[in-house]
Amino acid sequence: MKTSVIVFPASNCDRDAVVALEQATGKTPDMVWHGDAELPATDLIVLPGGFSYGDYLRSGAMAARSPIMRAVVEKAKGGTPVVGICNGFQILTEAGLLPGALMRNAGLDFVCHSVTLMVENNQSIFSSAFEKGQAVNFPVAHHDGNFFADSETLDRLESEGRVVFRYVDNPNGSARDIAGIINDAGNVLGLMPHPERVISPLLGGVDGAAFFKGLVEAVG
Repeated sequence: MKTSVIVFPASNCDRDAVVALEQATGKTPDMVWHGDAELPATDLIVLPGGFSYGDYLRSGAMAARSPIMRAVVEKAKGGTPVVGICNGFQILTEAGLLPGALMRNAGLDFVCHSVTLMVENNQSIFSSAFEKGQAVNFPVAHHDGNFFADSETLDRLESEGRVVFRYVDNPNGSARDIAGIINDAGNVLGLMPHPERVISPLLGGVDGAAFFKGLVEAVG
């Protein structure tokens, strides 16, 4: 299985994503620079966390216009699975691959700690390793993780089963405690917490390892 991690200026979780994917697949992912125009042959794409372009405009807004994102959008629309984690989630909304927006945290503070998520939908390729209603623990590290969408969009996400992960104790004010959503085709996930940071007991947990292993098995 071939995987790719997109690297933007000021990505800071790109290598964490590489380690997580290598552990899950047994193969080293391609690290693809944001200025490239083409993707290598790939079965799975990860947009990692970080502060792309320093978040100097809106979080993810500049990265969404990077040359490589045209290829990512094309692949996503063609059915290739794409995961956007933290800043990657922001980029996915700015690129139009997911609805809604990520705003400043309700408390206007940077939050950085482990959070408990409830698995709302385990029928997606991104959550097949878990049981519906299962509690999993991933860390968060963000200042702009407050998911917002209008009521009609939120109702649609809920009714279509596109809310995959929900916060148990909401750290940022996200509407309806939403932590992770998928697109209508089910092949694009935006997730604010960081599963790539909990892939070993030495890192404080293994729920992230289960996330990536389940995803790889579902895709492969």
